[in-house]
This record gives sequence, C-alpha cells and structure tokens, in this order.
Amino acid sequence: MALIKVVDLSKTYDNEGVKTAALCGVSFNIEKGEFVSIMGPSGSGKSTLMHILGLLDRPSDGKYFLDGEDVSQLEDNALATLRNKKIGFVFQAFNLLPHTTVFENVELPLIYDRKSNENNRPRVLAALRSVGIENRAEYFSNQLSGGEKQRVAIARALVNDPDVIFADEPTGNLDSKTGVRVMEIFESLNRHGHTIVLVTHETVTASYANRIIKILDGRIVSDRAVSEKKRMAVENKKRIK
Repeated sequence: MALIKVVDLSKTYDNEGVKTAALCGVSFNIEKGEFVSIMGPSGSGKSTLMHILGLLDRPSDGKYFLDGEDVSQLEDNALATLRNKKIGFVFQAFNLLPHTTVFENVELPLIYDRKSNENNRPRVLAALRSVGIENRAEYFSNQLSGGEKQRVAIARALVNDPDVIFADEPTGNLDSKTGVRVMEIFESLNRHGHTIVLVTHETVTASYANRIIKILDGRIVSDRAVSEKKRMAVENKKRIK
C-alpha cells in the first residue's frame, strides 16, 4: 500500500468569480521510504500540490489517501491532528520563533501533540543530534546562521517521527555551499528510512532525490527515476564545494 496516493486531484481558486485552475487531474503514488522531488517553475502548481499533500489545503476534486486513509474530506480538527502526527515540514523561510531557544523551537510539535514533558528532552536532543546541531540547543534561533536555522527546522520536522517530511524550497534562502550540506542531511535521513518529498525549481537540488515528478500548468508532464548522469552531476557539485 502506497504511503501517498492521489487520484485525479484538482484545485481551482475562485477570486471574485474569476476561476483559476492550479491543479488539473493529478495522479501518482509515493511509497514509504522514497525520496521524491516535485519540480516546476513558478506558477506550475507545485506549491499548491505540496499544501494539499501536507494537509494545509484541500483539493477541489479528486481523492488523496495518506497511509490508506482518504483524507480529502476530513474536518479541520481531524486534519490538524493527522498533520501533527504524520507530517513534518521544512520551509524556505525556516519559520522559527526568533526569541526562543533552539530546543524550544524543536519541542513545539511535541507540545502541540500534548506529549509528556518528561520524555521531550531526549527526543528533542536526538532530533538535534541527527542534524549535527545538538551543541546549539540553548542558543536563540536569531543567533544562528541560515544553514543552522534550516538544520533546526529539519530537527523540528523530525521530532514527532512523522511518516513523511515535506520540504518546500529548503535551500532557497541559503548559499550554494550551505545548500549542499542541507541536501546531504536529507539524503542521510532518507538512507535511514525517512520518506522525503521535496518541492524545488532547481535541477541540481531536485536530483538529490531518487525520483523527479515534473509539473507544468497544473499537470504532471513527467515522472521518472533520477538518471545516473544527474547523480554524477550532484556528486561533482559536492566535490567542488
């Protein structure tokens, strides 16, 4: 059974009677343990698709099954509960609380899920350790570099042990060298069994994945495994950095 299954997914926005189709009958599966990039230019529909897959928005039509459950018509409270338990997010803008410690930022999903505070510390430190930033636990997030902030954001996405991590342009606010390091973290997480779905417009960033779904004008135009040639290009970029 696929972890993610979407069938004829469509999304239309209505702005004062003007209808705009953002997604048009999109269908695909993502299996547990895959690393998939969703790639396309601005306005292609990839961010809309990410928001629907991450339970931040609803489709206008079609079906979305997450771990076998049809989540297309769930109420808002049910969606929020499912989102916190099964999904981790990493955003381009980091979305950290600026005057809060690294530890407290990473702990937030556990607090929302009403986890016992006694168990929070080892889980938070384990998440920070997995991205190599445990030594910054008591720093305030506004004291960190861009790359460190993104590591904290990844740790926060991991702390609830989600079924899937969605990353929306995670290297967009980083220099190329730091971006490579962040993508290597995603590679490592995937090797350890985490399902990663990455949205990007950058070809090299997309090629860290095992599979690239290209979207244009709300439709899938290709869905292919990453070629060995692209993998070699990524490895060469790493060596240069």
